[in-house]
Amino acid sequence: MGKLAGKVALITGAAKGMGYTEALLFAQEGASVIATDRDTAAGEKVVQEIHQQGGKAFFLEHNVSEEEGWKNVIEKTLQAYGKIDILVNNGGILLQKSLENTTSQEWDQVFDVNAKGVFLGCKHIAPAMRKSGGGSIINISSIYGLIGGPNAAALAASKGAVRLLTKAAAVDYAKDNIRVNSVHPGLIETPLTSEIMKDPTQKDWFISKTLLKRAGQPIEVAKAVLFLASDDASYITGSELVVDGGITAQ
Repeated sequence: MGKLAGKVALITGAAKGMGYTEALLFAQEGASVIATDRDTAAGEKVVQEIHQQGGKAFFLEHNVSEEEGWKNVIEKTLQAYGKIDILVNNGGILLQKSLENTTSQEWDQVFDVNAKGVFLGCKHIAPAMRKSGGGSIINISSIYGLIGGPNAAALAASKGAVRLLTKAAAVDYAKDNIRVNSVHPGLIETPLTSEIMKDPTQKDWFISKTLLKRAGQPIEVAKAVLFLASDDASYITGSELVVDGGITAQ
């Protein structure tokens, strides 16, 4: 029996990177996975891989910044499984620009996906979790939800919003046995960070700030998310789990 046996897990941004790895790991641990993303082809591939490994999953195209999309995803999940036990708000975007070079349009786009998307997920998942007796929400923030960094004004502001939204939701939903926690990755080797990893100057700068002197792997974040999703974390809510190789320890 896996850590998530009998659980139903909705994971956004599941087509690539950390979301992809989380979807595979959750299925391996016994969860029925609903993988959502804007990238339909890659999302379907994730589900196919889960099926090949004997797991249960289906894919839904989903823009996390649109409220109607959330309603549709939750409705289809409930139709298929009758409940939702776990939500991983993993969908997000990265913008590397200084504050002065960030346009209003770019700022709004980052907040629509990174902050509003998490707000909508928490808001619309709660009634379903409440009805089934509780659940676990994990919001993927960033080290830049804890500290500042170069060329990260919009990213840091949006991920900082996720951090405190998580705490507010934890306060609101504790009475419903819904736990809400945030995860704060550092430099993780994913398609989203590919430009950083290809740039020796940026990569070396990040590595120099990291106590463990390497980039993290998606599975290292996925295992942290799995812990918070599982009953192993039954007394943890409103907390921050940092997976950064020690960047924020200094």
